[in-house]
Amino acid sequence: MKKILSIIAYKGSYGVLYSVSLMPMSVLYGFSSFLYVLTYYIFGYRKSVVMQNISRSFPEKRYDEVNDMVKKFYLCFAANFAEIIKSISTSPQKFDKKLTFVNLELIDNLIRSGKNVVVSMGHCGNWELLNFLSYKLSHDMYAVYKPLRSGTANLLMIKLRSRFGMKLISNKSIARHMLKKEASPSIYYFLADQCPRIIEDKYRFEFLHQTTFFFSGMEKLARISDSAVVYLHITQTSKGNYKIICKSLCTEPMTFKEGEITQKYIDLLTENINEEPHRWLWSHKRWKR
Repeated sequence: MKKILSIIAYKGSYGVLYSVSLMPMSVLYGFSSFLYVLTYYIFGYRKSVVMQNISRSFPEKRYDEVNDMVKKFYLCFAANFAEIIKSISTSPQKFDKKLTFVNLELIDNLIRSGKNVVVSMGHCGNWELLNFLSYKLSHDMYAVYKPLRSGTANLLMIKLRSRFGMKLISNKSIARHMLKKEASPSIYYFLADQCPRIIEDKYRFEFLHQTTFFFSGMEKLARISDSAVVYLHITQTSKGNYKIICKSLCTEPMTFKEGEITQKYIDLLTENINEEPHRWLWSHKRWKR
């Protein structure tokens, strides 16, 4: 019964979201402005977390500069929701005009050479729109995710993220899948900048002026499967439009010492954040451990 209720709730929720997504983008951005007022001024959603994260990450900035960055973050945070909702019904042709990929042939050539490719990035720009990458490349692409507790929310997430051909694979199944002998070279998509549940001393780094633990999974999977690693550097070119640059992080992971691949990822992520600091997801409790 619980599963049936989850499916009914999911279909109803998706129907509502799809209907909303048909509204003009100007209207959706209008809603996002209202959401900004709610999250920043009325409810102050994780405002203390955002303020603390930014002030500690940029100790050289004055209070007024930090406060200005906090406001810009909430504006981007709200606009992201509008763009994600619009993406539900946006045609691939229109999407293609909004996302400009640079050096995409890097991934294509690596796959054709017989290597798996681990595509890594951070919660920069509007990362959810990069599910469109699976439409741009004619190779199997898997997004590594942790299933949500809510059955309704989990079904919605799978539906939205798989619209352009992305396949979702549980974080508990990813290693077994990558090491299958019969599996053809594929792309595996990781967001590796969240706080890990299990901390390992070898994966403790200096990141944004703070001692920070990182997930070891991305590097370990790349090493045991001999996969190339590519970083996606995302910036906004204009409202609702983004440029994604594919940067080679490593092609021969076994030649790196443990932790070096993660360090290179951190360096590229830091560069990405510094380019547009208000566009990283400052509301997650990155340093809670």
